[in-house]
Parts: sequence; C-alpha cells; structure tokens
Amino acid sequence: MILRLNEAELDEHFERSSGPGGQNVNKVATKVILRHVPTGITVAVQDRRSQAENRRLARERLLEALKSRELERRASEKAAIEKARRQKRARPAGLKRKLVQSKRHKAQLRQQRKITFD
Repeated sequence: MILRLNEAELDEHFERSSGPGGQNVNKVATKVILRHVPTGITVAVQDRRSQAENRRLARERLLEALKSRELERRASEKAAIEKARRQKRARPAGLKRKLVQSKRHKAQLRQQRKITFD
C-alpha cells in the first residue's frame, strides 16, 4: 500500500512556535499546520527551529495518519465480511440437538420446582 500526498489537497499555514528556541521562534513562523482537505486530518509540528524541517516532519506525520486510517478502514471491512459469513452459516445438527436437550432439561427442572396447592 503506497500512499502519496497530492499537494493540491493540502492546506498549509505557518504560525509562530511556542516553547524553547530563543529569539528565532519568537520572530519566525516555524510552526507548520498541515491539513489534508479531503479527510480533514490536521497535523501541527513545531519540533524543530527550522520551518523546512517542520514542513518535512508534518508531511511524514500526515502520511502516517493517512496510512493508519486506511489500515483501519480495511480491517473494519474485512471484519464486517467475516461477521456476515459467520451469521449466514447454518448451525450444526449436533448443536441444535444439544440446545433442544438443554431446553427440555431446564423445563423438567422448572416443573419439579413448582409447588402445587391441593
């Protein structure tokens, strides 16, 4: 499964970072906020002092998020197919016989517990 980021589907803007980094983070917009428009997944990165590094990291993290979302979607589809297959499967004859015997046995126990007032 190879996913690629289409630059036309990305909404990218920059803000000033917070935290350590000295004068650089106070003056330069190094925080990168990257949004994948079709899915709405947003990634914000301010790990490095360099905007270029943060852009690269943001794209990597967005790609990871898209991959994990795709894997979850495939797993849920597979689980739904398996569930439908299990539901359609007929019960074995031996299981049906056991269920009927169990019901009869429980019914007999209930009959024995009944108190009759004559």
